[in-house]
Amino acid sequence: MTVTGDERVERITELVKRVVDALGLQAKVDVRDDGETITATVQGEALGLFIGHHGQTIDAVQHLATRIAGADHEAEHRRVVVDAAGYRARRQEALVGQAEDAADEALRFRRPVALDAMTASERKLVHDHLRERDDVETHSEGDEPERHLVITPRP
Repeated sequence: MTVTGDERVERITELVKRVVDALGLQAKVDVRDDGETITATVQGEALGLFIGHHGQTIDAVQHLATRIAGADHEAEHRRVVVDAAGYRARRQEALVGQAEDAADEALRFRRPVALDAMTASERKLVHDHLRERDDVETHSEGDEPERHLVITPRP
C-alpha cells in the first residue's frame, strides 16, 4: 500500500507527540514536508530528555519516524529528520569542528587519527565535509555501535 505525503506527516506528527507526552514534556510539535524531506521540530523548554545522552533518544525517534512513514519502502523516498531545540545544527557544527581538528592533527603528526564512534549519518556528514579537502582522506572502521571514522593524511 502506498503512503501519501499527508499520511506520512500525520504518522510522524502522532509519533513525536506521543513521545513528547510520554516523557511528560511541555512542547509544541511542528511537522513539515517540503517534497524531499519531512522535518519534525519539537519546540519547548528543557528538551534534554527528548534529545537524550549524545542524541540517542532523538536518533531513535527519528529512526522510528522513518520506519512508520514507510519512507524506506516507497518508490517516492523522503528523508525524515527529527530535531529539537536546534540540536541537529549544533551537533553538525560540533562534528565539523572535531573533523577539522582531527584532520589538522593527522597532518601535523603525519598519522591517522580516529574519531569517537558515531552514527552512520554523522559519519556521512564528516566524510562529506572532509571530501572537500585534498590533504586528507577518510574511511570508517569497526562494527556498530562502535563504528568510527579515521582521518589519514594523503601521501
